Amino acid sequence: MAAGKLGQLLAARADVRVVALDVCEEIERAGVPVERRAFEAADLDGVWLVVAAATPDANREVAAVAEVRRVFVNAVDDPANATAFLSGVIRRDGVTLAISTGGAAPGLTALLREGLDAVLPRDLGAWLDEARRQRVAWRRDGVPMPERRPLLLEALTRLYAGAPPGARSRLSACPENEGGRPGHAGPAKVASGHVSLVGAGPGDPGLLTRCAVARLRAADLVLYDALIDRRILKLARHAQRFFVGKRSGRHAMTQPTINSVMIRAARRGKRVVRLKGGDPFVFGRGGEEVLALRAAAVSFDVVPGVTSAVAAPALAGIPVTHRGVSSAFLVVGGHDEETFAATVNEVAPNGVTLIVLMGVGRRAALASRLIDRGWRRRTPAAIVVDASKPTQTVWSGTLEELTAEQLDIENGGPGTIVIGEVVALATLESRDTESTEKREHHGSR
Repeated sequence: MAAGKLGQLLAARADVRVVALDVCEEIERAGVPVERRAFEAADLDGVWLVVAAATPDANREVAAVAEVRRVFVNAVDDPANATAFLSGVIRRDGVTLAISTGGAAPGLTALLREGLDAVLPRDLGAWLDEARRQRVAWRRDGVPMPERRPLLLEALTRLYAGAPPGARSRLSACPENEGGRPGHAGPAKVASGHVSLVGAGPGDPGLLTRCAVARLRAADLVLYDALIDRRILKLARHAQRFFVGKRSGRHAMTQPTINSVMIRAARRGKRVVRLKGGDPFVFGRGGEEVLALRAAAVSFDVVPGVTSAVAAPALAGIPVTHRGVSSAFLVVGGHDEETFAATVNEVAPNGVTLIVLMGVGRRAALASRLIDRGWRRRTPAAIVVDASKPTQTVWSGTLEELTAEQLDIENGGPGTIVIGEVVALATLESRDTESTEKREHHGSR
């Protein structure tokens, strides 16, 4: 609850300080000053608003001090000790709406906020721009106040001339990809649903494309897979978000059901984002979803993502191609041994860099298949786990060592296997760096 309140305050550009014996990880990542201790009266010096998100006894102590100092208090789930309420807030394109139930029913506040957010036009910024233009003209012409509202309604009607009664128009969140000249949204469009298949990259939100961020911010509904970073989901702050991925072989939602949900939501005028790790078309079943959307005549687009097939090796310092070492790389799934074998049998042993996705759990069997096929046992190999995340781990060894049942891998996150001589380039680079550091150290003694 404290983290949620903090998000609201930071969105309003408040200068916030946190005082608590313990804080959650989300608050730690927020980048605000944190003092790990009990509350003191002096904490309210120079303060305008305090959020008490502790035990009832602590909240009462804060409220008593605040009362003396005439400081507003928002007490989480404790209206008796509150003098101010942080309402459910909708902020979009320069327009802010607030809903409050006086602290009595925060759940109802959230429902009302979601309901109002759903009926607001997605291109509210265009409404605001037109209202600004009209206001300048009214002031210039001396139009009386009582006449302005009907004139604004007339102006907005002209703005959306041709739209059927009750229709809401939408502006493209990423207009350069939807026709017209780059960077220009063009005329407002009649509301219609749309599905975007969006690649979330290997994990780090910083590796999202600008268009992916725009699609998430404009989304009404997000259907996301496993391993999507929670920070990425927060970009879709106006959307309903549902997990539809697979964990430990179990599907949260079958593929036909996912297709049906996307199609039904789009036909209801929703902007849907199908959010996938990596790239939608690299082992992401994006092709199946495109076929379903085409068959249903639903508007869609694809926003490419950074695939871990290339990103994971790069983040470990391994080039997938290198002049004189490897001129090609093959990406193959490792979840099915027979399919894996049929694919690698089409290339000469040690002829390419081999990138294996979804194969860490079957690495021993896959490595044995390669050795049986004629790959050299001493071929350099690496496993990159949790690529792009703070928990990223890299194991390096040989193809033969991959056949071992146990490897020294620090965590059990998603892994990418790289097999080929290019792996040795990263190993050599790390050794050269280590030798240079040792020489500099000895030279400074």
